[in-house]
Amino acid sequence: MSKTALIVIDMINTYDHDDAELLLPSVETVVPVVAELLERARRNEVPVVYVNDNFGEWRSHHGELVGKALSGPHARLVEPVRPDDESLFVLKARHSIFFETPLNYLLGRLDVDRLVLCGQVTEQCVLYSALDAHIRHLQVSVPRDAVAHIHADLADAALRMMERNMGAHLCDSADLWPRTR
Repeated sequence: MSKTALIVIDMINTYDHDDAELLLPSVETVVPVVAELLERARRNEVPVVYVNDNFGEWRSHHGELVGKALSGPHARLVEPVRPDDESLFVLKARHSIFFETPLNYLLGRLDVDRLVLCGQVTEQCVLYSALDAHIRHLQVSVPRDAVAHIHADLADAALRMMERNMGAHLCDSADLWPRTR
C-alpha cells in the first residue's frame, strides 16, 4: 500500500514578483480548492508538506515567510492555506521542490511514495517538481483545479506533459480523500 503526502507548492507568497498580476486571477480560483484539499488531507492524516520559495531571503525561516505574506496586501490569499502546527515546511531556492532541498530525505523518512502536488505555478514549479518526482520513481497526482497558472495555454500543455511523459495521474481535487459530511 502506498503512502501519500500532499505537497503545497509556493502558496506562501507576497505576490511581489514578476508575473504576479498575471498569476493572481488563477490563484484566486485555486485558494478555496487548496484550502479544502488541505482540510481533507489533514482530517485523513495525510502528511502535508509545504515546499516554498525563499524569495532570496537567505536568513529567513518559514515562520518569517508566513508572517511577511500574512502582513502583505494579498494576505487573503495566504490565510486560508497557511500551515498548521502539524504541517512540515521545506524551503527551496529554485523551481523544483527537490532541487537542493531535503525533501527527498524527508519523504523517505515518512515512507511516502506518492505525491499530490498542488499550488503554483503549473507551467513552472509544478511541472519541474512532477518531473523530479518521476525520475525519483515517486507516483504523482495533480488535481487540475488545485494548481494556479500564469498562462493558461502553457498550463494545459504542462498538465498534458505530466500525464503523458511522466505518468502523472490528473484528477479533480474532489477525487482525493473524502469530503466533510
